[in-house]
Amino acid sequence: MQAPAAGGVSAPRGNGKTIRLAQGATLTDFAEKIGANPASLVAIMMHLGKMVTATQSVDPDDLMSLGLELDFDVQVVSPEDEDRALLESFDIEYGEDEGGEENLQTRPPVVTVMGHVDHGKTKLLDAVRHANVQAGEAGGITQHIGAYQVETEVDGEERKITFIDTPGHEAFTAMRARGADTTDLVVLVVAADDGVKPQTTEAIDHATAAGVPIVVAVNKIDVEGADPNRVRAQLTEYGLVAEEFGGDTQFIDVSAKQGTNIDGLLEAIVLTADASLDLKANPDMPAQGSAIEAHLDKGRGAVATVLVQRGTLRVGDSIVCGVANGRVRAMLDENGNSVEEAGPSRPVMVLGLAAVPGAGDNFLVVEDDRVARQIADKRVARKRNAELLKSRKSSSLEELFKDLERGERQELLLILKGDVSGSVEALEDSLLKIDVGDEVNLRIIRRGVGAITQDDVNLSLASEGAVIIGFNVRPERNAQELADREGVDIRYYSIIYQAIEEIEAALKGMLKPEFEEVQLGTAEVREIFKVPRIGNVAGSMVTSGIIQRNAKARLVRDGVVVSDNLTVSSLRRFKDDATEVREGFECGIGVGYNDIKLGDVIECFEMREKPRD
Repeated sequence: MQAPAAGGVSAPRGNGKTIRLAQGATLTDFAEKIGANPASLVAIMMHLGKMVTATQSVDPDDLMSLGLELDFDVQVVSPEDEDRALLESFDIEYGEDEGGEENLQTRPPVVTVMGHVDHGKTKLLDAVRHANVQAGEAGGITQHIGAYQVETEVDGEERKITFIDTPGHEAFTAMRARGADTTDLVVLVVAADDGVKPQTTEAIDHATAAGVPIVVAVNKIDVEGADPNRVRAQLTEYGLVAEEFGGDTQFIDVSAKQGTNIDGLLEAIVLTADASLDLKANPDMPAQGSAIEAHLDKGRGAVATVLVQRGTLRVGDSIVCGVANGRVRAMLDENGNSVEEAGPSRPVMVLGLAAVPGAGDNFLVVEDDRVARQIADKRVARKRNAELLKSRKSSSLEELFKDLERGERQELLLILKGDVSGSVEALEDSLLKIDVGDEVNLRIIRRGVGAITQDDVNLSLASEGAVIIGFNVRPERNAQELADREGVDIRYYSIIYQAIEEIEAALKGMLKPEFEEVQLGTAEVREIFKVPRIGNVAGSMVTSGIIQRNAKARLVRDGVVVSDNLTVSSLRRFKDDATEVREGFECGIGVGYNDIKLGDVIECFEMREKPRD
């Protein structure tokens, strides 16, 4: 039985029935769920003041409004819940160890190194793994995420530690927000000669929010002016009290440059992990974990650095990682050596994926390639719907009228492409934090790894001029030709901060200019002349500043503005035309206004654009 819906269009009534729809769902998806004609839902949306086609991704709020109209309880499923339901449909439980307590074995701690810029984070990792990474970084700034495993001896026993190097605290938090709870412990690097700085406190906040223990590495103890005790005293204000002060935080004095006390730092990490954490995982199950970084290699295809969190990953396994799937062709350790298997807390580079996954994407081993491909295809479709929803401008009739009234709202659309997913993640997070007020909006409609493709250029065209940002990547030849032909704006960067500065400047440039009034001068009316075809002209004395021809003017009488928005249409000194007349000189002023009286004051001013902060 069908009841007439809004506008007299027939559609099924739900009687409060619950419908679950994915983000980016279309009216066709909605119609399939309730057994209705998509065209009738288009008509109802028109009645609700929304212009949406049957195959267009619909905003979640609009889907709920449509559900209320038809008496359905619409629940828009989050991507995480949708992904969980997708995996459950294949009888896969992600994030849980299979088997009982007897199957669990101790695993190495996973450590993230954080701290203020130039305090020696990369140098410290260099010292730990005896490899110079910083020399290859643009501007000396760590912009990629890498993972490395080292060995140390504690109480006569060989112990392993996995280090993750992040490009910034924001990326660390962004990855955790996406479910990549990879870090067990944070090493906070503080320079002994510099003390606590803004990014030091940021790092503490991020680590505290993540609920992970902290080991403090007091670096640069060999530098002149180094005062490790001052660092200990400063950090007590942030809740990090050294053991020698009666607290429970380990402080280790090191020199990354000289390689001093690196073993002591590794021992402190192991002891803190043993004391604070119960790190165990089941190695005898299909592998699960997270992608730390990924990039497209010209010779080897998609290469992903993954961290195994539970189970054991083996060459030949069928895996799915985010929207990518494939079979593990080969695995390499941090030194480029081939490995046949990787257990819990082991970082490895995986070759064999058909696409490049994102930083923080979970990976899991499935029974065969077919299942991996099905899961990946469903995730790709969901991602495409989300991108279409992002690139589509709001189509509310009410909002369209408002845009027309106030002048179209300015919006900057971006497509981000980078060499590795960690850099793209950090760049996106930083760009979205740029704030230039409510007048201008920034939206990132796609982000990905690898060269800029023809598809990226086409998406820019479809979204009416999205700017493509290439971070350490270049466009493919056909993509460059299409961009040149269609006038698509592609920007290239190799340093994150430079990209942020330029995008912020672009956003500020899109703001409507603000003007302020600047007074040029005043003149007092001493005589009034009637001039044929012009009207009254004020014989005046310039009492301050200058009077300029064609400048704006107002007429003031006894302190009250008699007429505003006038223009100095004529300006004469005796019988000669003048461009401007300065203070102390007499002149004749015509402002196109006849009601002028002796003693009136003519104020001359101009509107100047105010510079943006």
